[in-house]
Amino acid sequence: MAIDYSQRIPNNVDLASDRRLQRALENWQPGFLDWWKELGPDGSTDFDVYLRTAISTDANGWANFGYVKMPEYRWGIFLAERDPERQIAFGDNKGQPAWQEVPGELRSTLRRLIVTQGDTEPASVEQQRLLGKTAPSLYDLRNLFQVNVEEGRHLWAMVYLLHAYFGRDGREEAEAMLERHSGDPDKPRILGAFNEKTPDWLSFFMFTYFTDRDGKYQLASLAESGFDPLARSCRFMLTEEAHHMFVGETGVGRIIQRTCELMKEHKTDDVRSLGAIDLRTIQKYLNFHFSVSLDLFGQETSTNAANYYSQGLKGRFLETRIEDDHVLTDAAYEIETAEGGGIVRKPVPALSALNERLRQDYIEDCGRGVLRWNKILEKAGIDFEMKLPHRGFHRRIGAFAGLNVSPDGKVLSEAEWKANESKWLPTDADRAFVTSLMGAPVTEPGKYAHWIAPPARGINGQPVDFEYVRFN
Repeated sequence: MAIDYSQRIPNNVDLASDRRLQRALENWQPGFLDWWKELGPDGSTDFDVYLRTAISTDANGWANFGYVKMPEYRWGIFLAERDPERQIAFGDNKGQPAWQEVPGELRSTLRRLIVTQGDTEPASVEQQRLLGKTAPSLYDLRNLFQVNVEEGRHLWAMVYLLHAYFGRDGREEAEAMLERHSGDPDKPRILGAFNEKTPDWLSFFMFTYFTDRDGKYQLASLAESGFDPLARSCRFMLTEEAHHMFVGETGVGRIIQRTCELMKEHKTDDVRSLGAIDLRTIQKYLNFHFSVSLDLFGQETSTNAANYYSQGLKGRFLETRIEDDHVLTDAAYEIETAEGGGIVRKPVPALSALNERLRQDYIEDCGRGVLRWNKILEKAGIDFEMKLPHRGFHRRIGAFAGLNVSPDGKVLSEAEWKANESKWLPTDADRAFVTSLMGAPVTEPGKYAHWIAPPARGINGQPVDFEYVRFN
């Protein structure tokens, strides 16, 4: 589906045919641009950035590259192509035609789902706004900015749905998404992980690997929705989200690679003295970001998740590929949970365990990237293994919130936890050290900060020493 870039708001939904909706979105647009100028990437207004922009939503048009000034980036509304034969694939409405309008009885529930997803998009931009000042290379700076503009566009995707299908309530919710800010004590973002600071590039890479991967699974679940405009919006967002996780996985991998090089060259584990990030600190950051991201999936058993599924609003990951009845009335699912001060496995109704099933899909996906990081260590001959901690480790939401669980899944006393916490999670001293490595931005093409290795290849077939950002 071609995207019309002749319009003030680029789109492939024929926005010009609905003048009322077009005016409403054009009235929202200045507030969005003001938000970007205030809380988007700091000091980047005049840069020419080698960015990817969609010109259509098919395989040949979603990645068109060229230099763009970010305030001039053409944010817009892009939905995957509509399948007129599409049916709802799960729940009580299974087999019915997908909804093109919001069912009245599901209006408030669906609006809440869209608002919660939409709120995460500008939050990421706000968390990352200062990172450009310490970019380890032009390649990394460009990737940061690509993530930022796409998070901004994902906000547009959800705001369009609110304006188009929820009337005054939707317009008010869209305004509120520009009023809440990450970490604001009075008006914080809705989900806890999006109020955490992202002060350094190790945190950024961990965030884009772990927390953006939560986004992948939430979007994939919403892409199964019986409300077709939401499903189509999320399907296209997923094509953009893949790059964010690529940035995270390769970023952490390049830090590990550089640490291994210095360990071998100097025959020492003490790479901090050499201006690099030691493996134990990388593991601590992994533990933190993984555990915080696990909380985003919610309670292990959830009546809300069961209702979303039965109502046809939010499915499972790759719902149509699962071989069952897609109703789940009589099905069970085994979960790991806290009970009697310990950790047990037990079967529960599958409908109530949908959050946990999605969390399990996520954990398995995270593990595949960790295996690739360990291949770097193995190839370098370094006797160290990165590991995902147990799902109960450092949890603040769900059944494990009241337990002290070690990374290997043992329930600890408060004293045992306190004695070991600094071995498992970043301390203030760890964070201060990593921050100390974040010096002035590296702005010479082909040059990289001392603590990170160059990428294996450039973006869009360009060399790694390409001038990805031009400073004016």
